[in-house]
Formats: sequence, C-alpha cells, structure tokens
Amino acid sequence: MSQPCLENVLAYLRDNRSRYLEELCAYVRFPSVSAQPHHRADLRACAGWLLENCRRAGLTARLCPTRGNPILVARTPRAKAGRKPHFLVYGHYDVQPAEPFDLWKSPPFEPRLEGRSLFARGASDNKGQHLAHLKAIEAYLKTGTPLPCDVTFVIEGEEEVGSSNLATFLGANRAALACDGVVVSDNGMAAAGLPALTYALRGIAALEVKLTGPDRDLHSGLFGGSVDNPAMALCQMLGSLRDRRGRITVPGFYDDVRPLTAYERKELARLPFSARSYAKFVGAPRLFGERGHTVWEQRTARPTLEINGLTSGYQGVGSKTIVPSWASAKLTARLVPDQEPARIDRLLRRHLRRICPRSVRLEIESGHGALPYHFSPSGVHARAGLRALKAAFDRDPVLLREGGSIPIVSDFKRILKADTLLLGLALPDDNAHSPNEKFDLDCFSSGMRLGAFLWPELAAVAKG
Repeated sequence: MSQPCLENVLAYLRDNRSRYLEELCAYVRFPSVSAQPHHRADLRACAGWLLENCRRAGLTARLCPTRGNPILVARTPRAKAGRKPHFLVYGHYDVQPAEPFDLWKSPPFEPRLEGRSLFARGASDNKGQHLAHLKAIEAYLKTGTPLPCDVTFVIEGEEEVGSSNLATFLGANRAALACDGVVVSDNGMAAAGLPALTYALRGIAALEVKLTGPDRDLHSGLFGGSVDNPAMALCQMLGSLRDRRGRITVPGFYDDVRPLTAYERKELARLPFSARSYAKFVGAPRLFGERGHTVWEQRTARPTLEINGLTSGYQGVGSKTIVPSWASAKLTARLVPDQEPARIDRLLRRHLRRICPRSVRLEIESGHGALPYHFSPSGVHARAGLRALKAAFDRDPVLLREGGSIPIVSDFKRILKADTLLLGLALPDDNAHSPNEKFDLDCFSSGMRLGAFLWPELAAVAKG
C-alpha cells in the first residue's frame, strides 16, 4: 500500500485522538468483572456498548450468545469478488476484580488521567489494547482507504475466568473464522518506548494438595508428639520439591524442556535489565532463581513450580494450641516448550505420592492447564509484525518470550490452525490484575499506528 494512502489513515487517527480517549474512558467505566456474578448485567451492557462502537466504526457486528457472556464478532466489509487474506484480532472486554478497593488512589471504574496515563481497571488489560486495533480499522473505513485484507474481531467476556466457552465457539464457527493468522495485543512491551513481538508463552499446570491426619483438630499438649502434624508434613514435602540451586527435584520434570537457541539467547541479551531496579520493583530483598540462567530466562524460558497458597490450622488473633486436622496447598507449574500439562500433572502426582508419609492421607485435585506456545521468531509473519512495530514506534523492536499464559492462543492453533502474533502494548508497570491499573496514552496512540501499518505488511506475506 502506498504511503499517501496510509497518510490518510494516520491523519484520521491524529485528528480523532481526543474522541478516542473519550471512548476509552466510557469503555472502562463498565465494571465488567466476569468473576463476580453480580456484575452479569454490567458485562452485557459493556458488550452492547462495544457492539454499537463497532457498528459506528463501519464494521458488521453481532453479539453471539454462549453459556456465559456473549462474544462479539465484528467484520470489515467483504468484497463481492476475489478473496483477500483474512486475519483475526482477539481481545476481551471482561476485567479482573478490583479488590482491594482501599489500595486504589481513585475509584477503579472512574477513569482518572494523570500525565500520560489513564488509571482504571481494564484500561490496559485488555480494553485499551484491543480498542487501539479497532480504531485503526475505523480509520481505514472512514477515510475510504482500501484494506488489503479482511479483518474479523473476536472479543470475548470470559478471559479472566478461563475462556471456558470460547474454544467451543471457535469449533462451531471454524469455517467462518478460518484465517491466515491471529493478532493479539493482551501482553506487554519490554519497556517504555521499546516495542516487542512476543513469540513464546509459558503454559501452566495447576493442582491442589491436601493432607489429612487426625479426624479433628487435637489439643497439642494432650496429643502432640503422638500423631503427625499435617501442616508440618506438608511443609516438609513442599520444601523438598526445590533444591538450593533453584532446580525442581521432581523426576522427569525437565525431560521435555526445549533449550534456547543461540539466536534466542542473543535476542534476550538485547533487553534492558538492571538487577537492582528489578529487585526494587518487585520489592524483594534479593533475587533468587535457577542457577545458570539469566533473570530474563528464569522469568520466561525456564519452567517453574510455585506454591500459590497454604492453608491449615488456626488463623485468628492470638494462639490456639492444636494439631490441625488437615493442611492444603495450591500449586502451579509454569511450562515451556515442549512440556505438556498432562504429563507434568502425572509426574507431580507420582512424586507427591512417593514422598508422602504414611502417617497422613493424601488427596490431589488437578486444576486448569494450558500448553506453552511458540512460533518461529524469524518466520515471515514475525518479520511482518516487526516491520509494523518499527514503523509505529519509530524504534527497532525486540523479541520477547513471556512468562505468563494465554491459553486461547493454543486453541487458535489447535482449532483454526493459525499462528498468533502477540503485539503487546502494555508497560511493565501498568499494574494489570493489581490496584491502580493504568494504560499509557502514548502506547494507545502507537497501538493505533501499529494497526495502520500492520495490515499491509501481513497481507503482503499472506499473498506470498
């Protein structure tokens, strides 16, 4: 596409910048918290607002009912003759709970501007990010600039509670949603002003472990020392799962880990990093991780096993001298290519059963799981995304692996046979899932520019 044509799109984005900010403010005012049933009406209202916004932008849009919250599908006008490349843009309009409210500097659903930041729950995760893509498409349509590809938005309302209905929706609409690739901006940049393409995500395997000893809490003076303490036994078991070098001791845990290539190590070494600043940011007195790997590798390219929660015995004010009846822990393993959640679950179960003392009873309940994701950082789609990022941000982008999980990315690959370009617009300090979530307005503007440059680049490589 010629630069003069794109200039019309870019000029429209500049001219409508204040309106787009007003729309983002209106969008984040909806308390669309999918985890809390009393917000069900707010989710429907939010979906309705998004539907009308898409229609005003020139898209053909509808809300598709599911067993939970509706999924919005919005399509660019289709040509009567000839097939163009087709891409999906994925996002979610649901948000995390805002509690604890007392840690917010302003009400979480009353947007507040401070400098170049917009503070509100959902501003970064994920309303601002996918709205940037939507506004870029609006600029194409309103200026009459031909889009070199067809674009379909799929925006759901259950990402924060596991996207339980989206995979079924994709399967039922596989033909209509068949595409050359998927674009997702639901992740982050390396640093302010430093755009990034994320080519790998960690997967996850979750489980809960419970030990039961006596059939009731016992007086620790009368019975302590003659029965095993489930809390003590559980702590001993959990403490043995990691050695002093930060390695997981579960046999077979690392068998399927795909090592980093020399190219990947070189790209990771380009990322800005200060151990002192990082420790200060996370509030830790000292960093700790698997020896022999950099912090970036520990965070993104190595598997982990974490204790997410421990529960046992008396938790009230003062003391209560008991041997608790039971103790439980919630665990998650973050997985890297080519680890599989089901295999890691089996390995953990087998090892926990082996090390569990016979003085307590062991129960293990499996939780959610998601495969890790990886696609070639040197492939044609990746190179197209990198070119668009450079044009939008006027700076050479970097390649990222991220430590989190976006389970739906694996569903796009499994169901639609489509790879996903992860082009995050969030900054590391945007506080997603935390109090005082924000979205940087420069990232919002650059994200819209990204949407202008991206489609010609992707269409060109899709046509071969």
